Amino acid sequence: MAPLVVREIPSAVANLGVSQVNPALIIARKRDGGRLPDVEFTEFVSGYARGEIADYQMAALAMAIYLRGLDAGETATLTRAMLESGTTLRWSASGPPRVDKHSTGGIGDKVSLVLAPLLACCGLWVPMISGRGLGPTGGTLDKLESIPGFRTDLSLPEIQRITADVGCVITGATSDLAPADRKLYALRDVTATVSSIPLITASIMSKKLAEGLTALVLDIKYGSGAFMKSLDDARQLARSLVDVGTEMGVDTRALITDMNQPLGRMVGNALEVDEAVATLEGHGPEDLVVLTLELGSELLEQTGRAADRALATQRLREKLVSGEALDRFRAMVSAQGGDLDAPRRRADRTEIRARAPGYVASINGQQLGQIVIELGGGRKQTTDSIDHSVGLEMAVRIGDRVEVDQPLAWLYAPPAAARAAAPQLEAAIGLGPQPPPTPRLIVERIAPSAGRAPEEP
Repeated sequence: MAPLVVREIPSAVANLGVSQVNPALIIARKRDGGRLPDVEFTEFVSGYARGEIADYQMAALAMAIYLRGLDAGETATLTRAMLESGTTLRWSASGPPRVDKHSTGGIGDKVSLVLAPLLACCGLWVPMISGRGLGPTGGTLDKLESIPGFRTDLSLPEIQRITADVGCVITGATSDLAPADRKLYALRDVTATVSSIPLITASIMSKKLAEGLTALVLDIKYGSGAFMKSLDDARQLARSLVDVGTEMGVDTRALITDMNQPLGRMVGNALEVDEAVATLEGHGPEDLVVLTLELGSELLEQTGRAADRALATQRLREKLVSGEALDRFRAMVSAQGGDLDAPRRRADRTEIRARAPGYVASINGQQLGQIVIELGGGRKQTTDSIDHSVGLEMAVRIGDRVEVDQPLAWLYAPPAAARAAAPQLEAAIGLGPQPPPTPRLIVERIAPSAGRAPEEP
Protein backbone atom coordinates (compact mmCIF):
# COMPACT_ATOMS: atom_id res chain seq x y z
CA MET A 1 0.00 0.00 0.00
CA ALA A 2 1.43 3.36 -1.02
CA PRO A 3 1.80 5.45 2.13
CA LEU A 4 -0.19 8.58 2.74
CA VAL A 5 1.28 11.51 4.56
CA VAL A 6 -1.05 13.85 6.42
CA ARG A 7 0.67 17.20 6.49
CA GLU A 8 -0.21 20.27 8.51
CA ILE A 9 0.29 23.30 6.27
CA PRO A 10 1.10 26.45 8.23
CA SER A 11 -0.23 29.77 7.06
CA ALA A 12 2.19 31.64 4.84
CA VAL A 13 1.99 34.50 7.32
CA ALA A 14 1.56 32.50 10.51
CA ASN A 15 4.23 34.55 12.23
CA LEU A 16 2.56 37.87 11.46
CA GLY A 17 0.17 37.65 14.37
CA VAL A 18 -3.35 38.92 14.12
CA SER A 19 -2.44 42.12 15.97
CA GLN A 20 -0.61 43.32 12.84
CA VAL A 21 -3.79 43.02 10.75
CA ASN A 22 -6.58 45.57 11.19
CA PRO A 23 -9.83 43.78 10.31
CA ALA A 24 -11.82 46.99 9.97
CA LEU A 25 -9.39 48.37 7.36
CA ILE A 26 -9.63 45.17 5.31
CA ILE A 27 -13.43 45.21 5.46
CA ALA A 28 -13.49 48.89 4.47
CA ARG A 29 -11.11 48.33 1.56
CA LYS A 30 -13.36 45.67 0.05
CA ARG A 31 -16.51 47.64 0.90
CA ASP A 32 -15.14 50.50 -1.18
CA GLY A 33 -14.27 48.23 -4.10
CA GLY A 34 -10.53 47.95 -3.48
CA ARG A 35 -8.31 44.91 -3.96
CA LEU A 36 -7.30 42.97 -0.84
CA PRO A 37 -3.52 42.52 -0.43
CA ASP A 38 -2.58 38.83 -0.37
CA VAL A 39 -0.78 38.79 2.99
CA GLU A 40 -3.42 40.75 4.90
CA PHE A 41 -6.27 38.79 3.30
CA THR A 42 -4.59 35.49 4.16
CA GLU A 43 -4.02 36.52 7.75
CA PHE A 44 -7.60 37.74 8.11
CA VAL A 45 -8.87 34.26 7.11
CA SER A 46 -6.27 32.52 9.26
CA GLY A 47 -7.20 34.68 12.24
CA TYR A 48 -10.85 33.84 11.72
CA ALA A 49 -10.05 30.11 11.65
CA ARG A 50 -8.08 30.49 14.91
CA GLY A 51 -10.95 32.37 16.57
CA GLU A 52 -9.01 35.64 16.76
CA ILE A 53 -11.32 37.48 14.35
CA ALA A 54 -14.99 37.62 15.31
CA ASP A 55 -17.89 36.17 13.36
CA TYR A 56 -19.38 39.64 12.90
CA GLN A 57 -16.18 40.86 11.23
CA MET A 58 -16.05 37.88 8.87
CA ALA A 59 -19.77 38.38 8.16
CA ALA A 60 -19.07 42.00 7.22
CA LEU A 61 -16.24 40.95 4.90
CA ALA A 62 -18.40 38.21 3.35
CA MET A 63 -21.11 40.76 2.57
CA ALA A 64 -18.53 43.15 1.12
CA ILE A 65 -17.23 40.33 -1.09
CA TYR A 66 -20.80 39.42 -2.08
CA LEU A 67 -21.46 43.01 -3.18
CA ARG A 68 -18.05 43.93 -4.63
CA GLY A 69 -16.67 40.56 -5.76
CA LEU A 70 -13.10 39.27 -5.87
CA ASP A 71 -10.76 39.12 -8.84
CA ALA A 72 -9.13 35.83 -9.87
CA GLY A 73 -6.04 36.44 -7.76
CA GLU A 74 -8.05 37.33 -4.66
CA THR A 75 -10.22 34.24 -5.13
CA ALA A 76 -7.11 32.06 -5.33
CA THR A 77 -5.72 33.72 -2.19
CA LEU A 78 -8.96 33.05 -0.29
CA THR A 79 -8.98 29.43 -1.48
CA ARG A 80 -5.36 28.90 -0.44
CA ALA A 81 -5.94 30.48 2.98
CA MET A 82 -8.93 28.24 3.62
CA LEU A 83 -6.98 25.19 2.45
CA GLU A 84 -4.04 26.05 4.68
CA SER A 85 -6.27 26.48 7.73
CA GLY A 86 -6.22 22.70 8.18
CA THR A 87 -4.79 19.40 7.06
CA THR A 88 -4.12 18.37 3.50
CA LEU A 89 -3.32 14.91 2.16
CA ARG A 90 0.04 14.26 0.50
CA TRP A 91 0.20 10.97 -1.37
CA SER A 92 3.27 8.97 -2.32
CA ALA A 93 4.62 9.82 -5.76
CA SER A 94 4.67 6.09 -6.56
CA GLY A 95 0.91 5.73 -6.13
CA PRO A 96 -1.75 6.04 -8.84
CA PRO A 97 -3.13 9.43 -9.86
CA ARG A 98 -5.76 10.77 -7.46
CA VAL A 99 -8.87 12.15 -9.07
CA ASP A 100 -12.30 13.41 -8.08
CA LYS A 101 -15.49 14.85 -9.49
CA HIS A 102 -17.50 17.66 -7.98
CA SER A 103 -21.07 18.49 -8.96
CA THR A 104 -22.86 21.68 -8.03
CA GLY A 105 -25.92 19.51 -7.42
CA GLY A 106 -29.08 18.69 -9.27
CA ILE A 107 -32.33 16.77 -9.01
CA GLY A 108 -31.65 13.05 -9.32
CA ASP A 109 -27.87 13.48 -9.60
CA LYS A 110 -26.37 10.15 -8.48
CA VAL A 111 -23.33 10.22 -10.81
CA SER A 112 -20.77 9.90 -7.98
CA LEU A 113 -22.11 6.48 -6.99
CA VAL A 114 -21.42 5.16 -10.48
CA LEU A 115 -18.34 7.18 -11.41
CA ALA A 116 -16.14 6.55 -8.36
CA PRO A 117 -16.00 2.72 -8.72
CA LEU A 118 -15.79 3.03 -12.50
CA LEU A 119 -12.67 5.19 -12.25
CA ALA A 120 -11.17 2.85 -9.64
CA CYS A 121 -11.50 0.01 -12.16
CA CYS A 122 -9.27 2.03 -14.50
CA GLY A 123 -6.40 2.26 -12.03
CA LEU A 124 -7.18 5.65 -10.50
CA TRP A 125 -7.61 6.45 -6.82
CA VAL A 126 -10.77 8.34 -5.94
CA PRO A 127 -10.74 9.80 -2.37
CA MET A 128 -14.12 11.50 -2.76
CA ILE A 129 -15.21 13.91 -0.03
CA SER A 130 -18.93 14.59 -0.42
CA GLY A 131 -21.66 16.53 1.34
CA ARG A 132 -25.21 16.34 2.59
CA GLY A 133 -28.31 17.87 1.09
CA LEU A 134 -29.69 21.17 2.32
CA GLY A 135 -32.23 22.42 -0.17
CA PRO A 136 -33.85 20.73 -3.14
CA THR A 137 -30.81 19.16 -4.80
CA GLY A 138 -30.09 16.38 -2.29
CA GLY A 139 -26.75 15.08 -1.01
CA THR A 140 -24.53 12.12 -1.89
CA LEU A 141 -23.97 11.14 1.74
CA ASP A 142 -27.71 11.00 2.45
CA LYS A 143 -28.19 8.69 -0.52
CA LEU A 144 -25.43 6.33 0.57
CA GLU A 145 -26.77 6.22 4.12
CA SER A 146 -29.90 4.53 2.77
CA ILE A 147 -27.63 1.46 2.48
CA PRO A 148 -27.85 -0.31 5.86
CA GLY A 149 -24.64 0.10 7.87
CA PHE A 150 -22.89 2.44 5.42
CA ARG A 151 -20.52 4.83 7.21
CA THR A 152 -19.86 8.36 6.00
CA ASP A 153 -17.79 9.51 9.00
CA LEU A 154 -14.45 7.90 8.13
CA SER A 155 -11.23 9.07 9.76
CA LEU A 156 -8.22 10.07 7.69
CA PRO A 157 -6.47 6.70 8.28
CA GLU A 158 -9.64 4.90 7.18
CA ILE A 159 -9.83 7.04 4.04
CA GLN A 160 -6.20 6.11 3.36
CA ARG A 161 -6.74 2.39 3.86
CA ILE A 162 -9.94 2.06 1.84
CA THR A 163 -8.64 4.20 -1.02
CA ALA A 164 -5.52 2.03 -1.28
CA ASP A 165 -7.38 -1.28 -0.88
CA VAL A 166 -10.46 -0.62 -3.00
CA GLY A 167 -9.46 2.34 -5.17
CA CYS A 168 -12.35 4.58 -4.11
CA VAL A 169 -14.08 5.95 -1.05
CA ILE A 170 -17.02 8.33 -0.60
CA THR A 171 -17.22 9.96 2.80
CA GLY A 172 -17.87 13.22 4.59
CA ALA A 173 -15.26 15.85 5.37
CA THR A 174 -13.35 15.50 8.62
CA SER A 175 -12.97 18.46 10.95
CA ASP A 176 -9.29 18.63 9.95
CA LEU A 177 -9.99 19.53 6.33
CA ALA A 178 -10.39 23.25 5.55
CA PRO A 179 -11.87 24.23 8.94
CA ALA A 180 -12.02 27.88 7.86
CA ASP A 181 -14.47 26.85 5.15
CA ARG A 182 -16.61 24.95 7.65
CA LYS A 183 -16.93 28.10 9.80
CA LEU A 184 -17.44 30.46 6.89
CA TYR A 185 -19.99 28.22 5.18
CA ALA A 186 -22.20 28.23 8.27
CA LEU A 187 -21.86 32.00 8.48
CA ARG A 188 -22.76 32.53 4.81
CA ASP A 189 -25.89 30.44 5.26
CA VAL A 190 -27.30 32.87 7.84
CA THR A 191 -26.05 36.13 6.30
CA ALA A 192 -27.51 35.78 2.76
CA THR A 193 -24.06 35.54 1.15
CA VAL A 194 -24.24 31.98 -0.20
CA SER A 195 -24.67 32.87 -3.89
CA SER A 196 -21.33 34.63 -4.38
CA ILE A 197 -19.18 33.02 -7.09
CA PRO A 198 -15.82 33.82 -5.39
CA LEU A 199 -17.09 32.46 -2.05
CA ILE A 200 -18.56 29.36 -3.74
CA THR A 201 -15.29 28.81 -5.58
CA ALA A 202 -13.14 29.04 -2.46
CA SER A 203 -15.49 26.75 -0.53
CA ILE A 204 -15.54 24.02 -3.18
CA MET A 205 -11.89 24.17 -4.13
CA SER A 206 -10.43 24.36 -0.61
CA LYS A 207 -12.10 21.04 0.24
CA LYS A 208 -11.23 19.36 -3.06
CA LEU A 209 -7.60 20.55 -3.03
CA ALA A 210 -7.24 19.17 0.51
CA GLU A 211 -7.64 15.67 -0.99
CA GLY A 212 -4.24 15.96 -2.68
CA LEU A 213 -5.58 15.48 -6.19
CA THR A 214 -3.82 15.03 -9.51
CA ALA A 215 -6.88 15.94 -11.58
CA LEU A 216 -10.40 17.21 -10.98
CA VAL A 217 -13.47 17.39 -13.19
CA LEU A 218 -16.42 19.63 -12.35
CA ASP A 219 -20.06 19.17 -13.30
CA ILE A 220 -21.57 22.66 -13.27
CA LYS A 221 -25.32 22.38 -13.64
CA TYR A 222 -27.79 25.06 -14.63
CA GLY A 223 -31.56 25.18 -14.94
CA SER A 224 -34.71 24.75 -12.88
CA GLY A 225 -33.29 21.87 -10.85
CA ALA A 226 -29.86 23.42 -10.20
CA PHE A 227 -28.35 26.01 -7.87
CA MET A 228 -27.30 28.08 -10.89
CA LYS A 229 -30.44 28.96 -12.82
CA SER A 230 -28.84 30.69 -15.84
CA LEU A 231 -26.23 29.48 -18.29
CA ASP A 232 -24.23 32.71 -17.88
CA ASP A 233 -23.95 32.18 -14.11
CA ALA A 234 -22.89 28.58 -14.67
CA ARG A 235 -20.19 29.73 -17.10
CA GLN A 236 -18.84 32.25 -14.61
CA LEU A 237 -18.66 29.69 -11.84
CA ALA A 238 -17.08 27.05 -14.09
CA ARG A 239 -14.41 29.48 -15.26
CA SER A 240 -13.66 30.60 -11.70
CA LEU A 241 -13.33 27.01 -10.43
CA VAL A 242 -11.20 25.83 -13.34
CA ASP A 243 -8.82 28.79 -13.14
CA VAL A 244 -8.32 28.49 -9.37
CA GLY A 245 -7.72 24.75 -9.57
CA THR A 246 -5.24 25.18 -12.40
CA GLU A 247 -3.43 28.01 -10.63
CA MET A 248 -3.01 25.80 -7.58
CA GLY A 249 -1.44 22.91 -9.46
CA VAL A 250 -4.38 20.59 -10.16
CA ASP A 251 -5.42 19.79 -13.73
CA THR A 252 -9.02 21.02 -13.61
CA ARG A 253 -11.72 20.86 -16.27
CA ALA A 254 -15.48 21.44 -16.21
CA LEU A 255 -18.59 20.40 -18.06
CA ILE A 256 -21.65 22.65 -18.03
CA THR A 257 -24.71 20.41 -18.04
CA ASP A 258 -28.46 20.92 -18.32
CA MET A 259 -30.57 20.43 -15.19
CA ASN A 260 -33.96 21.52 -16.48
CA GLN A 261 -35.23 18.02 -15.75
CA PRO A 262 -34.10 15.27 -13.37
CA LEU A 263 -31.02 13.23 -14.20
CA GLY A 264 -32.25 9.68 -14.65
CA ARG A 265 -35.73 8.73 -13.53
CA MET A 266 -35.44 8.41 -9.75
CA VAL A 267 -35.38 11.24 -7.19
CA GLY A 268 -34.94 10.31 -3.53
CA ASN A 269 -32.29 8.60 -1.47
CA ALA A 270 -32.92 4.83 -1.61
CA LEU A 271 -34.49 5.20 -5.05
CA GLU A 272 -31.34 6.85 -6.41
CA VAL A 273 -29.10 4.17 -4.92
CA ASP A 274 -31.27 1.56 -6.64
CA GLU A 275 -30.93 3.40 -9.95
CA ALA A 276 -27.16 3.71 -9.51
CA VAL A 277 -26.92 -0.03 -8.87
CA ALA A 278 -29.06 -0.70 -11.97
CA THR A 279 -26.66 1.48 -13.96
CA LEU A 280 -23.68 -0.48 -12.64
CA GLU A 281 -25.54 -3.65 -13.68
CA GLY A 282 -25.66 -2.30 -17.25
CA HIS A 283 -29.24 -1.09 -17.59
CA GLY A 284 -29.30 2.45 -16.28
CA PRO A 285 -31.05 5.42 -17.93
CA GLU A 286 -29.27 6.79 -20.97
CA ASP A 287 -28.69 10.34 -19.68
CA LEU A 288 -27.08 9.09 -16.46
CA VAL A 289 -24.82 6.72 -18.38
CA VAL A 290 -23.80 9.36 -20.93
CA LEU A 291 -22.92 11.99 -18.31
CA THR A 292 -20.99 9.51 -16.16
CA LEU A 293 -18.93 8.34 -19.14
CA GLU A 294 -18.24 11.91 -20.28
CA LEU A 295 -17.01 13.01 -16.85
CA GLY A 296 -14.94 9.86 -16.47
CA SER A 297 -13.39 10.18 -19.91
CA GLU A 298 -12.21 13.69 -19.07
CA LEU A 299 -10.31 12.33 -16.05
CA LEU A 300 -8.80 9.39 -17.95
CA GLU A 301 -7.53 11.79 -20.59
CA GLN A 302 -6.28 14.30 -18.00
CA THR A 303 -4.25 11.62 -16.20
CA GLY A 304 -2.87 10.04 -19.38
CA ARG A 305 -4.81 6.79 -18.90
CA ALA A 306 -6.32 7.24 -22.37
CA ALA A 307 -5.04 9.00 -25.46
CA ASP A 308 -8.34 10.74 -26.17
CA ARG A 309 -11.91 10.94 -24.94
CA ALA A 310 -13.20 8.40 -27.46
CA LEU A 311 -10.80 5.70 -26.24
CA ALA A 312 -11.48 6.68 -22.64
CA THR A 313 -15.24 6.37 -23.14
CA GLN A 314 -14.81 2.96 -24.74
CA ARG A 315 -12.70 1.73 -21.82
CA LEU A 316 -15.17 3.00 -19.24
CA ARG A 317 -18.13 1.46 -21.05
CA GLU A 318 -16.36 -1.91 -21.08
CA LYS A 319 -15.87 -1.73 -17.30
CA LEU A 320 -19.54 -0.87 -16.87
CA VAL A 321 -20.86 -3.65 -19.12
CA SER A 322 -18.54 -6.31 -17.67
CA GLY A 323 -19.85 -5.84 -14.12
CA GLU A 324 -16.38 -4.94 -12.82
CA ALA A 325 -17.55 -1.50 -11.68
CA LEU A 326 -20.46 -3.05 -9.75
CA ASP A 327 -18.03 -5.40 -7.99
CA ARG A 328 -15.86 -2.40 -7.07
CA PHE A 329 -18.88 -0.48 -5.73
CA ARG A 330 -19.87 -3.51 -3.67
CA ALA A 331 -16.33 -3.69 -2.27
CA MET A 332 -16.40 0.01 -1.34
CA VAL A 333 -19.78 -0.33 0.37
CA SER A 334 -18.51 -3.33 2.34
CA ALA A 335 -15.30 -1.55 3.32
CA GLN A 336 -17.40 1.32 4.67
CA GLY A 337 -19.55 -0.99 6.77
CA GLY A 338 -22.53 -1.25 4.44
CA ASP A 339 -24.51 -4.21 3.12
CA LEU A 340 -25.54 -3.63 -0.48
CA ASP A 341 -27.72 -6.76 -0.48
CA ALA A 342 -29.76 -5.72 2.56
CA PRO A 343 -33.25 -4.47 1.64
CA ARG A 344 -33.64 -0.74 1.10
CA ARG A 345 -37.19 0.22 1.98
CA ARG A 346 -39.38 2.02 -0.54
CA ALA A 347 -42.53 3.79 0.58
CA ASP A 348 -45.91 3.00 -0.98
CA ARG A 349 -46.20 3.89 -4.68
CA THR A 350 -48.90 6.21 -6.06
CA GLU A 351 -49.35 6.84 -9.78
CA ILE A 352 -49.89 10.37 -11.11
CA ARG A 353 -51.63 10.47 -14.50
CA ALA A 354 -52.07 13.16 -17.14
CA ARG A 355 -55.41 14.99 -17.14
CA ALA A 356 -54.93 16.38 -20.66
CA PRO A 357 -52.95 15.50 -23.80
CA GLY A 358 -49.91 17.38 -25.03
CA TYR A 359 -46.14 17.45 -25.17
CA VAL A 360 -43.98 17.77 -22.05
CA ALA A 361 -42.73 21.34 -22.48
CA SER A 362 -41.08 21.88 -19.08
CA ILE A 363 -40.30 20.17 -15.79
CA ASN A 364 -39.78 22.34 -12.72
CA GLY A 365 -36.87 20.58 -11.05
CA GLN A 366 -36.81 22.85 -8.03
CA GLN A 367 -40.46 22.10 -7.36
CA LEU A 368 -39.77 18.35 -7.61
CA GLY A 369 -36.98 18.74 -5.06
CA GLN A 370 -39.28 20.65 -2.73
CA ILE A 371 -41.86 17.87 -2.99
CA VAL A 372 -39.27 15.33 -1.86
CA ILE A 373 -38.32 17.60 1.06
CA GLU A 374 -41.96 17.90 2.10
CA LEU A 375 -42.26 14.11 2.01
CA GLY A 376 -39.31 13.90 4.43
CA GLY A 377 -36.63 12.92 1.91
CA GLY A 378 -34.65 16.14 2.36
CA ARG A 379 -33.85 18.79 4.95
CA LYS A 380 -35.27 22.20 5.67
CA GLN A 381 -32.68 22.62 8.44
CA THR A 382 -29.37 20.88 8.98
CA THR A 383 -30.72 19.09 12.07
CA ASP A 384 -33.65 17.47 10.24
CA SER A 385 -33.68 13.67 9.93
CA ILE A 386 -34.14 11.95 6.57
CA ASP A 387 -36.72 9.40 5.45
CA HIS A 388 -34.70 7.44 2.88
CA SER A 389 -37.73 5.54 1.57
CA VAL A 390 -39.63 8.44 -0.03
CA GLY A 391 -39.20 10.11 -3.40
CA LEU A 392 -40.55 10.09 -6.91
CA GLU A 393 -40.02 8.37 -10.23
CA MET A 394 -40.44 10.22 -13.51
CA ALA A 395 -42.33 8.51 -16.35
CA VAL A 396 -41.79 11.32 -18.88
CA ARG A 397 -39.06 13.63 -20.14
CA ILE A 398 -39.12 16.96 -21.93
CA GLY A 399 -40.38 16.44 -25.48
CA ASP A 400 -42.44 13.32 -24.78
CA ARG A 401 -45.98 13.09 -26.15
CA VAL A 402 -48.53 12.48 -23.39
CA GLU A 403 -52.10 11.21 -23.71
CA VAL A 404 -54.93 11.46 -21.18
CA ASP A 405 -54.50 9.00 -18.28
CA GLN A 406 -50.91 8.23 -19.26
CA PRO A 407 -48.57 8.04 -16.23
CA LEU A 408 -46.52 11.19 -15.63
CA ALA A 409 -44.75 10.03 -12.48
CA TRP A 410 -45.02 7.89 -9.37
CA LEU A 411 -44.80 9.18 -5.81
CA TYR A 412 -43.18 7.02 -3.15
CA ALA A 413 -44.77 8.13 0.10
CA PRO A 414 -47.48 7.21 2.60
CA PRO A 415 -50.87 7.44 0.81
CA ALA A 416 -52.05 10.59 2.63
CA ALA A 417 -48.77 12.39 1.92
CA ALA A 418 -48.90 11.29 -1.72
CA ARG A 419 -52.43 12.67 -2.13
CA ALA A 420 -51.30 16.00 -0.68
CA ALA A 421 -48.25 16.17 -2.97
CA ALA A 422 -50.03 15.07 -6.18
CA PRO A 423 -51.26 18.56 -7.23
CA GLN A 424 -47.75 19.99 -6.83
CA LEU A 425 -46.27 17.20 -8.91
CA GLU A 426 -48.84 17.69 -11.67
CA ALA A 427 -48.14 21.43 -11.66
CA ALA A 428 -44.39 20.82 -11.97
CA ILE A 429 -44.84 19.08 -15.34
CA GLY A 430 -45.85 21.63 -17.97
CA LEU A 431 -47.65 20.41 -21.11
CA GLY A 432 -47.87 22.28 -24.41
CA PRO A 433 -49.45 21.79 -27.85
CA GLN A 434 -46.16 21.54 -29.76
CA PRO A 435 -42.99 19.52 -29.14
CA PRO A 436 -40.29 21.74 -27.55
CA PRO A 437 -36.62 21.74 -28.56
CA THR A 438 -34.76 18.76 -27.12
CA PRO A 439 -32.40 19.93 -24.33
CA ARG A 440 -28.70 19.20 -24.76
CA LEU A 441 -27.36 17.33 -21.73
CA ILE A 442 -23.77 18.59 -22.09
CA VAL A 443 -23.80 22.23 -23.10
CA GLU A 444 -20.14 23.32 -22.89
CA ARG A 445 -16.67 22.17 -21.86
CA ILE A 446 -14.44 24.55 -19.92
CA ALA A 447 -10.66 24.07 -20.09
CA PRO A 448 -7.95 26.13 -18.37
CA SER A 449 -7.59 29.64 -19.78
CA ALA A 450 -5.08 30.05 -22.58
CA GLY A 451 -1.67 30.83 -21.18
CA ARG A 452 -2.62 29.75 -17.67
CA ALA A 453 -0.31 26.92 -16.62
CA PRO A 454 -0.56 24.97 -13.36
CA GLU A 455 1.80 25.83 -10.53
CA GLU A 456 4.17 23.16 -9.36
CA PRO A 457 2.29 21.37 -6.55
